[in-house]
Amino acid sequence: MIKDWFSLEHFRHRLAHVDALPQLVVIGLLSGIATGLLIILFRLTVDLSQQFLLPSGLSEDFESLSYIQRFLFPAAGSVLLFLLLFRLRPEQRRVGPAHVLERMGYHQAHLPLSNLLVQFFGGATSLISGHSVGREGPAIHLGAGFSSLLGQWFKLPNNSLRILVGCGTAAAIAAAFNTPLAGVVFAMEVVMLEYTVVGFTPVVVAAVAADIMVRFTLGSEIDLAVPILEVETLNEIPYIMFVGFCIGCLAALFNRIMVKTQSYGKHPLSLRLGIAALLIGSVALVYPQLMGVGYDTLSAALNGELALGLLIGLMVTKLIITPITLGLGVPGGIIGPSFMVGALAGGALGLIGDHMTNQPVAHVGFYAMLGMGAMMGALLNAPLAALIALLELTGNPNIILPAMIAIVTSNLTVRYLFGLPSVFVSSLRALGLDYHYEPITQAMSGIAVSSLITRDFISVPQEIDRDTAKSLNLEAHHWLLIDGKERFLLDPSDLLTYLARKPDQATIDLAHIPALHRDLLEISYRATLHEALDLMNETELDAVIVTDLNQRVLGILTRDHIEQSYRNNLRQ
Repeated sequence: MIKDWFSLEHFRHRLAHVDALPQLVVIGLLSGIATGLLIILFRLTVDLSQQFLLPSGLSEDFESLSYIQRFLFPAAGSVLLFLLLFRLRPEQRRVGPAHVLERMGYHQAHLPLSNLLVQFFGGATSLISGHSVGREGPAIHLGAGFSSLLGQWFKLPNNSLRILVGCGTAAAIAAAFNTPLAGVVFAMEVVMLEYTVVGFTPVVVAAVAADIMVRFTLGSEIDLAVPILEVETLNEIPYIMFVGFCIGCLAALFNRIMVKTQSYGKHPLSLRLGIAALLIGSVALVYPQLMGVGYDTLSAALNGELALGLLIGLMVTKLIITPITLGLGVPGGIIGPSFMVGALAGGALGLIGDHMTNQPVAHVGFYAMLGMGAMMGALLNAPLAALIALLELTGNPNIILPAMIAIVTSNLTVRYLFGLPSVFVSSLRALGLDYHYEPITQAMSGIAVSSLITRDFISVPQEIDRDTAKSLNLEAHHWLLIDGKERFLLDPSDLLTYLARKPDQATIDLAHIPALHRDLLEISYRATLHEALDLMNETELDAVIVTDLNQRVLGILTRDHIEQSYRNNLRQ
């Protein structure tokens, strides 16, 4: 008996329930460790390749390239990307957080292995060759995808796959930035769209596990050198609101450029990748800082080391080149570029504000930090995650109040002045998709069908003799499952009534007795209540039979069971 409690089958059965917190903590830990290892491998692949290829031997030091090399690096990257992608179907090329949201919303969090491999090798190629993209978007896909694959390999219920994707997302951000709390909030705010104890706890475990893995192997030093700064006077608050408004306008422009570029996705892949290489290669002749992620340039902006003209030039080119590059199909991320555009814009506005007044104002790096958080919050529609990320990156509680003002202002600007959702949702809508959950969908997607099934039934053949029917103890069971040419349910009382009315009939065809016959379809034990309800609505049936891996019937699920479960959730 005790041995059964530690079996994989029992583990799966417990995960079907909404209160399976110990089991969810286990899968959160596995997700965090697996994601941490994968992100470490991804980062080492990129960093070691850049150290080998760049003249200075330093990763991200694209400034050390000669003029011709600045042009040839992206071109070579586009050629390699074409060789990687040209034989794949369009849906196999989809990568990044938008792909994760698509699979969450339309495929029960089943992320394919093929897209994950494209993201790993395509994202690494893009970053190594200097395309103007980030590494955090690929990290999110890798963490969410590999965690989903773990659940699929172990054949876990679909409700737990959603949790695993959230765990992988949080773990990836924690591993990329050493910001575990921001990873947790981002996963809950953007991917899972819920804050519950059951969902929150395994996500926290995953983020902490991944963060520890990265700190243990790569060290705890983060990529950004952030000074400790604070606002000089409350008189700066109106200007901080103005900065938030300007950043919101830039986020809306980034969103629109990327979605508009995606509309050219039907053009040949070779043409799109060639244009991307031509753009970054040409601009890099003047601004080599745009190549790659650009954390060295971002750190310089945060420390106030860049002149106003360079800040504006880099901001304008990054704002245009990055969304076009991503829209053309180069596999890469948005979070890093959003940080850089926001920091450059915030730094420029900080310098302009300093020149416009004789009063003491905060250091230009402080405005760069505010711009960085405001851009991330507005572009990704993740204001709380952006605030927490700023707090974790800076370790400076003095930034909370001004950051809240800037982030809220930028979010209001994007959502209500321009009417735009996050850039991920905009990308999905450009493909004719969307990502949102109604309350009933949210509740029903968190519970697997096997948690509500009834086993109070007898399985009998379609034709049965009278003596066998009398020996079934019909009064003690709620259902008769007729397993013949067709599967359907009968109320045992209907068979008892028929036996009383036809005392002389030796053989009974249960498909033809006067009774309410409930037609049935099969559904896997891995399905959620939402999937079962959709199946019932599509087929206009009121019940399904739930089967295990070997197609054995585990139990019966009716529409009444689902509706009762939803009513119970509303009362809690």
